[in-house]
Amino acid sequence: MADECRLCDVLVIGGGMAGVSAGARLAGEQRVVVLERETMPGQHSTGRSAAIFIRNYGSNVLRALNTASAGFFAEPTDVSDTTLLTQRGEMIIAEEDEIGHLEAYLAGSSGLERITARDAVERFPILREERIAAAVYEPDAQDIDVDRMLQGLLRLLRARGGELVTGAEALEITRKDGLWHVTTPAGRFAAPLVINAAGAWADRTAALAGVSTIGLRPLRRTAAILPAPAGLEPAGWPLCVSASERWYAKPEAGKILVSPADEDEVEPHDAWPDDMVLAEGLHRFEQSVTMEVTRVEHSWAGLRSFVADRNPVVGFAPGADGFFWLAGQGGYGIQAAPALAALASALCLGHDPELSPDVVAALSPDRASITKGN
Repeated sequence: MADECRLCDVLVIGGGMAGVSAGARLAGEQRVVVLERETMPGQHSTGRSAAIFIRNYGSNVLRALNTASAGFFAEPTDVSDTTLLTQRGEMIIAEEDEIGHLEAYLAGSSGLERITARDAVERFPILREERIAAAVYEPDAQDIDVDRMLQGLLRLLRARGGELVTGAEALEITRKDGLWHVTTPAGRFAAPLVINAAGAWADRTAALAGVSTIGLRPLRRTAAILPAPAGLEPAGWPLCVSASERWYAKPEAGKILVSPADEDEVEPHDAWPDDMVLAEGLHRFEQSVTMEVTRVEHSWAGLRSFVADRNPVVGFAPGADGFFWLAGQGGYGIQAAPALAALASALCLGHDPELSPDVVAALSPDRASITKGN
């Protein structure tokens, strides 16, 4: 391990979409180093995302973040010379016992249209029409090119003088003489400001630094790729979601991606599917469609990390000078990343955030609605 300690202005712990977005934003004004524990960035939740932008997804706070991120996706000029979005559409279907879930989703939503069961089947032809009690369609939902987005942000980070260091798991974090010192297998680093963007490992990172944790819960989400039904081409189908999130499905490179929409709490790790959870989820999917699941071509799992109120946590840790939270993005991290990075940059640089004070307060680490550890 190198003896020399490298000094910078901002150390970002975590090289997923959150950390790289914030690092690229700050690198224009600060010397930034992003530390990633794996051999490549975006290996965990970022690389396993469902990769879709849905304005109405999540709580009112998250919908505000989605709206604030829309401009970046519309014109990602610093990141990509081509669009990051492709038209997809989202359809939510409800069986009789799911009507309440559908109505709750519609509350506060905009841009959705109610459609008939027949309309739903025309858009997603393998659905069982007789099981659909109600359905809505959101035409503006769009696929996100996550890899292009991440690679573009990495180029921007480097172009602005920032650096990504891989194989740099934080093994020790201490505070001394106004600096955070982080020891990793790739060397020692120090900065007055540390951004904790460690995803499912964010609470562990805080504990390592002696900072109070936020009650982060990593929840496993599984997905599988199925062959398309014979004679059907699903490329133009929308994302289809069960109103109570018993499953969701979307076209994926001529095949169908299906998720049980599971949320099983696990320890932070390189997640893999639970065969029983996947089988049960695929059974729920089979009950709603006319196709039989005879073969799974590929399956995987990722971790979606939430605090108690399921909103992200962004801001300086109370009582820990220079320790900044950028965590708890749950299943919204890709589409909310531009807005969260802009907020993190503003707070770290002492600028006024573009988001409303109510939204900023709802994301703060010292809000009353999250459960903190010790």
